[in-house]
Amino acid sequence: MNGTPRMRSSYPATPRSAQQSPNTTQDGSRVRSPLPNLPDGSPTAASSSSPVIPVNLIDAPSQRMYTFAVYGLLLVWRIYDWWQLVEEETTSIGLFLKWSAIDSIFLFGVPYLRIPWLEWSETTSVVAGIVHAVLNIMLMFRIPLPIEGWLLFVAKTVFDREMSISENSVRPASILHNASLIMGKQIINILPEGSVTMNPDRRPFCVDAVHPVVHIPLYFNQTKPKLVELLRIDFDTNANETIVLSQKEVNSAHKTLDDNLLLINYAAKKPGLYRLLKIVDRTKLEVQRRMSDTLVVNCPKAVVKSMASDKCLGDLSDLTMEIEGTPPLKVVYSRTANSDQSVHHFQSIQPENFASPLLGSTRAGTLVVAGSQDVSWGRTHRITVPLNESMIPSGRWLYSIDEIHDATGNIANFSTGADDGEHNYPKGAHLEQAFTVHERPVARLTGCDSRNPLMVANGKSVQLPVQYLSPGRTPDDTSHTLIWKFSPLDTLTKSGDHGNEVTFEEYSAKTAHNIPAIRAPGLYTLTGVKSKFCDGEIKEPASCLLLNPPEPQLSVTAENINDKCAGNSIGLVVDLDLIGTPPFVVRYEIATKSGSHMESVRVPGLRHQLELKPKDAGRFKYQFISIDDAVYKGHQLGGKDLLLEQDVKPPASAHLRRPSGTIDACIEEPVEMNVELSGEKPFTLEYELVHDGKRKRTKETGIETDVFKIQTDPLAKGGEYSLALTSIQDKTGCKIFLNSEVKFTVRRQRPKVSFGHIEGRHKTVEVEGRQVDLPLRLSGRSPWTIKYRNMNDSSKGILEKTARSTNDLIRVNQRGTYEILDVSDDQCPGTVDPTASIFEVDWFPRPQIKLADTAVLVPDGKKYRKREVCEGDIDAVEVNLIGTSPYNVKYQVRHKPEHGSSSIQNKEFEAALGLATISMDTGKAGTYEYEFSELSDGLYDHEARKFTSLVLSQRVNRKPSAHFVKPGQSYKYCKEELAGDEVIPIRLEGVPPFSLEIDIKHQSSSRPETVKVANVESNHYDFRIPHRVLSLGIHQVSVRKVRDSHGCQQKTEYGAPHVQVQVYDVPTIYPLDSRTDYCVGERISYTLSGTAPFEIFYTFEGVQRKAKSITTTFKRIAEKPGNFTITAVSDKASECKARTKISKLVHEMPSVKISKGKQVEVDIHEGGQAEILFEFWGTPPFEFTYTRSTNARKGQKSQVLETRHEVSHEHSKTIQSSQEGTYEVVAIKDKFCSFSTQRAEMESRQRLIQL
Repeated sequence: MNGTPRMRSSYPATPRSAQQSPNTTQDGSRVRSPLPNLPDGSPTAASSSSPVIPVNLIDAPSQRMYTFAVYGLLLVWRIYDWWQLVEEETTSIGLFLKWSAIDSIFLFGVPYLRIPWLEWSETTSVVAGIVHAVLNIMLMFRIPLPIEGWLLFVAKTVFDREMSISENSVRPASILHNASLIMGKQIINILPEGSVTMNPDRRPFCVDAVHPVVHIPLYFNQTKPKLVELLRIDFDTNANETIVLSQKEVNSAHKTLDDNLLLINYAAKKPGLYRLLKIVDRTKLEVQRRMSDTLVVNCPKAVVKSMASDKCLGDLSDLTMEIEGTPPLKVVYSRTANSDQSVHHFQSIQPENFASPLLGSTRAGTLVVAGSQDVSWGRTHRITVPLNESMIPSGRWLYSIDEIHDATGNIANFSTGADDGEHNYPKGAHLEQAFTVHERPVARLTGCDSRNPLMVANGKSVQLPVQYLSPGRTPDDTSHTLIWKFSPLDTLTKSGDHGNEVTFEEYSAKTAHNIPAIRAPGLYTLTGVKSKFCDGEIKEPASCLLLNPPEPQLSVTAENINDKCAGNSIGLVVDLDLIGTPPFVVRYEIATKSGSHMESVRVPGLRHQLELKPKDAGRFKYQFISIDDAVYKGHQLGGKDLLLEQDVKPPASAHLRRPSGTIDACIEEPVEMNVELSGEKPFTLEYELVHDGKRKRTKETGIETDVFKIQTDPLAKGGEYSLALTSIQDKTGCKIFLNSEVKFTVRRQRPKVSFGHIEGRHKTVEVEGRQVDLPLRLSGRSPWTIKYRNMNDSSKGILEKTARSTNDLIRVNQRGTYEILDVSDDQCPGTVDPTASIFEVDWFPRPQIKLADTAVLVPDGKKYRKREVCEGDIDAVEVNLIGTSPYNVKYQVRHKPEHGSSSIQNKEFEAALGLATISMDTGKAGTYEYEFSELSDGLYDHEARKFTSLVLSQRVNRKPSAHFVKPGQSYKYCKEELAGDEVIPIRLEGVPPFSLEIDIKHQSSSRPETVKVANVESNHYDFRIPHRVLSLGIHQVSVRKVRDSHGCQQKTEYGAPHVQVQVYDVPTIYPLDSRTDYCVGERISYTLSGTAPFEIFYTFEGVQRKAKSITTTFKRIAEKPGNFTITAVSDKASECKARTKISKLVHEMPSVKISKGKQVEVDIHEGGQAEILFEFWGTPPFEFTYTRSTNARKGQKSQVLETRHEVSHEHSKTIQSSQEGTYEVVAIKDKFCSFSTQRAEMESRQRLIQL
């Protein structure tokens, strides 16, 4: 709004942080401003003229508003202080100085905030300060002001409060002008000769098969009917029907709660508009009718219609609801999708161009205009309401009609919870429609596309690789139909698409796993998929190409392999040439005299060379039987060119069956090795063993087996050996040279094991439970298997250790003597060194703690008890520590005081020697228990399950103490109360009996007098000051020393708490009025003598109360009834209570209620009478004044017609009246008090005139 043009007389714009000139508006027009120009925004200028509170934090108008608000609050506070002075009729120089200082701070401080428009000069501050000082002088010294009357009026309105006898701040006006004292009003109306009303509550009615009859209420006021005629207008024909109630129906009239009203419930069975036509009472006079129409219509009903119960995801619901009833109608229906339920409604359901008086606001008169009998708007209409909603998500849907409302207010409720006045019906199937929303299926091809066609053997069929998906369906409900188009291979276009020859095919599948089979080569493309209920979607890839590759073929060529020694044929070399789709598997049959068997060879390409060299002699036939390629499986081969025959005589041969890996042999152990032989038996085999340049030849003859085992002698020397086959000779006599050789190594020594040393010994002492590593010394090759045992183990079990290094360790955690029993390495057995096969393991002893001197201790079960001491005494105990230093001891000190909760303090200490001294804690009284719970030394940490705690207890007796119950209390005694000894309560702590020494010092004496008290048997002592030590003036009393039965004593230090004693005269109180009976709202006043301020003690309503008065007058307003008794009074000088008993009885103001305190209208006929009930509260007798006024009319003021005065000696009074008017009580008086509304109004007017 800073851009709005301003008039020349307007205020200047508030300074802001914008860069626009302060004298230029947004549209560029210049306006004048009485303020100086804003600074140019330089740092120096901004820091000197900008507000102390930045405008971006609190804008300038808000800062001005807050400043004026503070000034307003100060002004209200100032007026409140002035009003207190007016109430107390005094002046105050202190208030004048306070407000002069506050005004100076405000007036001189605001300019320093640099708030725009509030930066007045120092001269202005001085002038304003002088003005405020003059105002403060006139207010605080109560100098009359010209506006003092208005100030008194405002102050009395806001601050007029007084203290009541309940010590609450109350407004006198709220007590004196209590509107609840006179309550109620009765209005009497004189009615004509009776009346009749039909259905005054305008209840709706409807009939149907379930509710064939409705009862229309007819109310008769101040009359008894003899003839009742009703008019019914039919909705369908507009025909009039006069209904005359039978004498039985007329005589069924019965009284209601109001004795003046009779009720007839007319049973209506037909729909139509019902109206009172003629009513005649028993005096044969026609009764006045209050014209109103009552509608009885057909009850609303509905039915839900739908074509199908199965829908697809995204379909419309396509649902219709047929509603019958009197329009406009409203239908409430619920929709449940799975578990999500929602409630909806349609309103204003009516035919087109429909007109009805029910469409407008409710009228008090008739619904049919005079001269018109058209009530066709009330007939039943059947209206179809379509409902089309997109059905998402899938699942179970249910539409259900819950309620139907017609135009007259009838409600047909089909749900379980029907309200009062609603017609409840069971919900039938015609009110619900259930749908099952199905997911749409999806189909696609897998494993086949334009780059990966299906390769199928010619004449064979293959399954079309279709993947069918139906979300949300169960496995037994996935029946579907696939549709695809097919083009033969030779009809495809150059781009590979479908040509002119296209056929469409369908396949019906019962489950998702049923897949169609295809055979003909060509292009297959999916075009559609549909489930039992829904059409689906085809996704890519959707096309597949089926091809028939050529069948595989094989051609072979063979060449003999001859032996160079004997010249015999020993095998064939076969070349394989193939046609087809690699890879191939060629199967051939090998037939011999002993039988035949099948062999196969895998050929990755189109050519392969196969070498056939049988090991045995004989005639061999090779027949190639079948061939497989990537497409065709088990293709049979035929033709003589695929049969090969040969007589084979292979030469003798032998070779060593070499084991995998390196061969190592153990020393002094033989070596065994198998030789495989082939040829014609028997065989003669020669071999040699070579070691260190020496050869040992061996010849074996007459070998009749195909496998011969060579076993050497035990090898006594280690090193490298070579076993070589030199020659073999079979039955043919041809000696064949062999070159099969195996080298192996024989170890030069056996593996050995022994225990190593720890610190030069085969024995170690360790900390208990710690893992101990026993060193091993091993020779051989890893891994080693060592068997050992613990000779001290009762189970005598043998343990086993697998070692990986020559200096491995055996890890043990038990004490005992360990013995090595056996050793072996990865291959060879070994020996145990008998001199180092045993190792001994032992534990260090665990630490212990014991009391050094148990002579002064008393055993108490599992703990020791030390002698009792007094609080603050010095005591200690010594403990012995056994183990390995240094020691660490942790212990708990449990302190259980005589009163209160226990406390636990954790402590610990370290000791370098085996003896330690522990100081006992005697700082506080109670029982101390020292539990040494943890002990560790240089070797062992603490372990709870292996340590027994040591417990020592000691009782520390509290030092007795004596305290004044009220230290520093000044006991002020009244002069007449000095006859008896005064009591000063002293609280003693300790074990009685006690002995006391008490010092009593007078203010005029420099030396106190000591009073000794012995054998005080309790912890509370009422000290009575002896007369010989008391005199007028101030005495100081203090406790010097106290001792208890334990012998513990405590001496009070200088400056300890003490009490004082002094003597004074007593104050007095007198009532200003001698009467004892008062009324609520009156003020009770007393005069006081003594030194202000005073404390007045009184009882009211049985409750002890205390009030203060800073003047010699004590005044309270009576806010409630009760017995007000002054019991005592004290003043500031002596604080002595002067006992008195001044009683005043406060009576409740009398009250009256007419017609139970409510405004009641009573209708009577001319000549009739009405009772007016007056009820009184108070003390009889009662005098009251009431008025009869004209009944209030709209736009007219009620006038008082007459005023009457009555007396009642009871708490209620009934007056009969036959005159019309409004009856009200204006004054009430009982035995003690009176109240008048007219007097209260006059007092208020007089007070306003005085102000």
